[in-house]
Amino acid sequence: MQGTPKDTIPVKSPRRQRSSRFFVRSVVELEQYPNFQEVPLSQRQDLLVKKLKQCQVLFDFNDPSACLESKDIKRQALQEMLHYVGTTRGAVPESIYPEVVRMFSVNMFRSISPQAAPMAEGFDPEDEEPVFELAWPHLQLVYEFFLRFIDSPDFNAQAAKKHIEQKFILQLLELFDSEDPRERDFLKTILHRLYGKFLNLRAFIRRSINHIFFQFVYEIDHFNGVAELLEILGSIINGFALPLKEEHKTFLFRVLLPLHKPPALAMYHPQLTYCVVQFLEKDPALTVQTVHGILRYWPKVNSAKEVMFLNELEEILDVTDALEFKKIMCPLFQRLAQCVSNPHFQVAERALYYWNNEYVVNLLAENIDTIMPIMFPTLYKHSQTHWNRAIHGLVYNALKLFMDINPTLFDYCTEQYKYDEEL
Repeated sequence: MQGTPKDTIPVKSPRRQRSSRFFVRSVVELEQYPNFQEVPLSQRQDLLVKKLKQCQVLFDFNDPSACLESKDIKRQALQEMLHYVGTTRGAVPESIYPEVVRMFSVNMFRSISPQAAPMAEGFDPEDEEPVFELAWPHLQLVYEFFLRFIDSPDFNAQAAKKHIEQKFILQLLELFDSEDPRERDFLKTILHRLYGKFLNLRAFIRRSINHIFFQFVYEIDHFNGVAELLEILGSIINGFALPLKEEHKTFLFRVLLPLHKPPALAMYHPQLTYCVVQFLEKDPALTVQTVHGILRYWPKVNSAKEVMFLNELEEILDVTDALEFKKIMCPLFQRLAQCVSNPHFQVAERALYYWNNEYVVNLLAENIDTIMPIMFPTLYKHSQTHWNRAIHGLVYNALKLFMDINPTLFDYCTEQYKYDEEL
């Protein structure tokens, strides 16, 4: 990298860890309660409530030697409750809902430490080591228990509405900024389940995710959980009924398309592409506006981002019918011509791979009279001047394809090119 001395070896710690800031009011020594099998059936509900209250006690995980015995008692209580709820019919009566939600809230709703370094342009997520949460052994059990609770056949969403409401959703969404990918994965599953079970919260969940994305694009430029939130939205979009509501179309144009702007696009681009393609499969009439939007956000000087945009446009073409293709082919192939001319060989190479896509080639052949004159000058020029051998081969393939489809037009374009060069 420019500016870094040649003999400098970057030091990477094997695993970066830190604990969230838990507000531990005072040190509490926990008492070991019996296991569920050790008490009569009639006392098990009371024991579950006792254990839930016990698990509302917080500990400081920045000090690994503090409260070891109590931490272990809490861990055991979580494991026992997890097993009990997973194996016992009728284990989640409505009377325990407030305690379950309180236990989850006390343990989870905490301030997420800000990321140490901001995302740089051209950032590669593969190079970045995630920061792991020191409290994870306890947090994981709380997540597993809560997931098992809402997945229980006894769970009653109607009764839970009083406890799982909008404030709870907002606090849950804030946790998606966690740097620990394991936590974001649990959150993704939980939020998806809640979206499925609580019909009254669906519109609110969508609006709240929109708000996070707006902040991310226009204000803070950083949020760890964009990929996971897009993954949830991908399956939500999949379930949209036709014809699409105006609010859903607005979401595509005002939220999803601007998400192509931030420098950290690589962190969530596959999930973003999936959401965009889902929309266009649902309603092909959205194709023109979408493609124009992507072309408008085209990166100026970032070759890694350009390759991502080219990947996405090819996926869009794979679901575009011949009618919609005619409406976008001119601006699209003008952009492809610019990409073939790009001095960065990966951008040129990715653009030329379009000629290896059978479906795209069929669309191209049907519209050869329009497309060949757009592409020909660039292809012909680079067949003679491009420095990269692999690009040479791909350019020749593209030209040969043009010649095979329409030899007369090919000859005309050749003559026209030579004539223009002589002027």
